[in-house]
Amino acid sequence: MTSPIDPIMLDKLAQVAVKVGLNLQPGQDVVVSGSAETLPLLRRIAVEAYKAGARLFIPLLSDEELTLARFQHGGDDIFDHAADWLYKGMAEAFDGNAARLAISGDNPMLMAQQDPDRVSRANRALSKAYRPAAMKISNFDINWSICAYPGRSWAKQVFPDIPEDDAVAKLAKAIFAASRVDQPDPVAAWAAHSAALHARAKWLDDMDFAALHFTGGGNDLTVGLAEGHRWVGGGGKAKNGIECMANIPTEEVFTTPHRHKVEGVARASKPLAHQGTLIENIEVRFEAGRIVEARASKGEAVLKKLLDTDEGAARIGEVALVPHSSPISQSGVLFYNTLFDENAACHIALGRCYSECFKGHFDAEEVMRRGGNDSLIHVDWMIGSAETDIDGITQDGKRVAVFRKGEWAS
Repeated sequence: MTSPIDPIMLDKLAQVAVKVGLNLQPGQDVVVSGSAETLPLLRRIAVEAYKAGARLFIPLLSDEELTLARFQHGGDDIFDHAADWLYKGMAEAFDGNAARLAISGDNPMLMAQQDPDRVSRANRALSKAYRPAAMKISNFDINWSICAYPGRSWAKQVFPDIPEDDAVAKLAKAIFAASRVDQPDPVAAWAAHSAALHARAKWLDDMDFAALHFTGGGNDLTVGLAEGHRWVGGGGKAKNGIECMANIPTEEVFTTPHRHKVEGVARASKPLAHQGTLIENIEVRFEAGRIVEARASKGEAVLKKLLDTDEGAARIGEVALVPHSSPISQSGVLFYNTLFDENAACHIALGRCYSECFKGHFDAEEVMRRGGNDSLIHVDWMIGSAETDIDGITQDGKRVAVFRKGEWAS
């Protein structure tokens, strides 16, 4: 049977994942995760990785039916357990300078019909078990990246009203465009795009704002910024000295808020797909950095469970700026996938901050002292739109236009 996915574009995506996303170096191992359905891309990435000099290509595969089997047939006492031994091993691999690649492509609504308490418990256990490896990633100790493959269940969720093969082909085309692999020289296209994001980040660093004030679209939100924060966008250098592009695609520049200095109301501009639930029309109110009121027209119970994960879950660890004119926004597609949807709009993230967003390499204690946040979770949700205005507030209290009507002011 002929695949609806263009094999030439898949080849280019594999090249971008290895050469741009990871910038894989000779002698590195690479730990790769994805569902069994992503094997056509995984195999191509393995070829590119070994061409680049990989020592070992280590795939970790999941499967939707295997995942559901646990929830449909497992006893209630198993959902507070996760394979901590596996993630300790991953952390050891990262200590040995292994690179990390994740391939997104799962059904975003896979858990929609399962017991939300079991889903929440399983995710909490996974987050705890994964933490030794996750901290290597969030601290940018290694070169890592994430890209996407058009899985059939995902495609049917995004395009429910057309035949399945057509939905897969349409999602594939959208992924290829957002990932810039439909251009004549994708590697050069990524270099130019990264330079543009770096320029935006440099301007924001030079301004050294104390806070950002978001208005429009129901938002009246002041986000204080952490002491010594740094703006990041495009490719960056990991602590192992390797330049990589963590997200394929990416349209954002982002930094670390101060966990005690966020005030006001934030309203979601797009739904959030989380734990198999679509959470719609999120609205929260912050006081002294913490969410003190939270509501949603759909999925509110899941949202509140998320906020109760730990003390840091009701605070934010990231604020990101994305113009409304970004290619992903202009595609008009709701991907139900944070990798893409966060690059369609300005957003904030509940939970853990990134230590790379500081002017200096600091340990966890110093990051917290400077206002960073820690949590088991990091969940992005979108607050930007064509109505978004953002003022930067300088250290001496002056206001500078950053965004007007969803676009960079200059």
